[in-house]
Amino acid sequence: MLHCSVHFLDMPQKDPCQKQACEIQKCLQANNYMESKCQAVIEELRKCCARYPKGRSLICSGFEKEEEEKQTLKCTPQ
Repeated sequence: MLHCSVHFLDMPQKDPCQKQACEIQKCLQANNYMESKCQAVIEELRKCCARYPKGRSLICSGFEKEEEEKQTLKCTPQ
């Protein structure tokens, strides 16, 4: 049974995007972990993350890091 709860000692509040992260897990499990079948729920998580300030959601930290890497790549001369 999947329990989708995230507990962090330094984050007493519930993560605001936990529901979307759980939906991604459910979708991936239901679709044999084919990420391409779960783009809609992944996009919902991205939208949720965009609504909160950086650092507010630990779940969103992966997207924040991904965005930083994209920016770094754009700024690097070829």
